[in-house]
Amino acid sequence: MSVRHSLLALLSEGPKYGFQLRQEFESSTGEVWPLNVGQVYTTLQRLERDGLAQSDDIEEDERQKNYRITEKGGEELSRWLRTPPDLSEPPRDELVIKVLVASRLANVDVYEVIQLHRRYIVQLMQQWTRLKEDESHFDLAFALAVDAELFDWTPSCVGSTAPTSTSSSDH
Repeated sequence: MSVRHSLLALLSEGPKYGFQLRQEFESSTGEVWPLNVGQVYTTLQRLERDGLAQSDDIEEDERQKNYRITEKGGEELSRWLRTPPDLSEPPRDELVIKVLVASRLANVDVYEVIQLHRRYIVQLMQQWTRLKEDESHFDLAFALAVDAELFDWTPSCVGSTAPTSTSSSDH
């Protein structure tokens, strides 16, 4: 996800100050993506430098400045929303790296590494599913984040690393 473009989207709703943008960003991502307020202000400075946003001309504390999207910023946001993500390279994932490293080590059972992760993910999915089903606290952003995590790649990996009767002594 692009923090830059997410801030532009929030600014397209109207003028906002940095801390407000941070709060609304976290709320709009279902509270699953915490954002450092320093990153917000750094991104706002870059948006302003690039002519995509502008702030009040007040020379006061930066935390009190209101920012608004410019016409150029609106065009950039529109372009970003309509451009498919670049999926030509596989995404970087810590577990993928762990599995690849483990597969090179003779004393590590790759199947066990994957199974430990799967058990943890199943527990999380059960918790998240219960939270999603609680209609009194339904949050679309959180539900989408949970659904994205539910599409886990580990089942396809398990088949190629599962111990077989002929090779189980090798693990």
